[in-house]
Amino acid sequence: MQIPFLHLQQINLQYKEEIFEAMQTVLSSGHYILGQEVEKFEQEFAQFCGTKYAIGVDNGLNALSLSLKALDIGQDDEVIVPSNTYIASALSVSHIGAKPVFVECDINTYNIDIKKIESAITKNTKAIMPVHLYGKLCEMDEIIKIANKYGLFIIEDCAQAHGAMDENGKKAGSFGIANGFSFYPGKNLGAIGDGGCITTNDENLAKQLKTLRNYGSQRKYYNEDIGYNARLDELQAAILRVKLKYLNQENQRRQQIAKFYCDSIKNDQIILPKLNDKNLHDSVWHLFVVRAKNRDKLQKHLEESGIQTLIHYPLPAYKQECYKEFNHLNFECDYIHNEILSIPISSVMKDEEVEYVIKILNEY
Repeated sequence: MQIPFLHLQQINLQYKEEIFEAMQTVLSSGHYILGQEVEKFEQEFAQFCGTKYAIGVDNGLNALSLSLKALDIGQDDEVIVPSNTYIASALSVSHIGAKPVFVECDINTYNIDIKKIESAITKNTKAIMPVHLYGKLCEMDEIIKIANKYGLFIIEDCAQAHGAMDENGKKAGSFGIANGFSFYPGKNLGAIGDGGCITTNDENLAKQLKTLRNYGSQRKYYNEDIGYNARLDELQAAILRVKLKYLNQENQRRQQIAKFYCDSIKNDQIILPKLNDKNLHDSVWHLFVVRAKNRDKLQKHLEESGIQTLIHYPLPAYKQECYKEFNHLNFECDYIHNEILSIPISSVMKDEEVEYVIKILNEY
């Protein structure tokens, strides 16, 4: 059996007719930048996330950078980011001239360790950026307490967590003052190209973000701010509107597979992610990440059985060449980057494929 890590074509082709119809609507409209499709998607996505506003932008990185910029965070300011995250989280801080301050991850969740945040706060700290990594919601109640105690902004990185919610039904993207999403094709809610969004409940911030994404202009040829060209494409917005209708059921399928994996993989050499039995909705399982002492051997075992896997992420942001000033950092959990392995999980996986992955893992 051949099982790809993520069958993107299959995910999108199931909505082929609706997507083609949406594309035809845009084509026929003659309005291709910041038109009705973007406006409608923003309304629908804000409703989905439980926020008052959503601002469509061109990608997830700019969703975070513009959020920081709109909050007047910049030179000599510090933003706390988790040590275990995709580099875009840190890049967004660097792009606006501020300094990312890396904090250890929690070995049980792989998200930022809330017990180690306070010791990283200085007089220059302006914000905390919790990243809901792999689709799992951070411990937001505790992070909010810390932020309130020190007067800090919270900017959520929700790039992998569309629809994740706490036990009260409050969703990722509704906790912070401004929160960034990515619609990169492989995300739970993926475009057919790049795309991103910012959610907020602050009316003035929403207006400022709409201005910043559009050359700093509210009215054509009149520019109030030094802005950017960071607009969500009309075509991608139309496609995202189609796919948003099915996001809940796709997330439910991922949650079903994740529970099946956690209940059925029985191998002492493989460390599974922690399943929250009290709230199965706190993760939308963008990735299902296992760990093994001899990760490369496990990956080869799966590859020889026709199962494609990926490593998210082999080298942390603070060890990258572009962040030489942080290369000296060492964290207790650094070893996980040599152990983590992402196995297939998606809304289009068939039961027999899931069972086959379990069988091969249990044989390892």
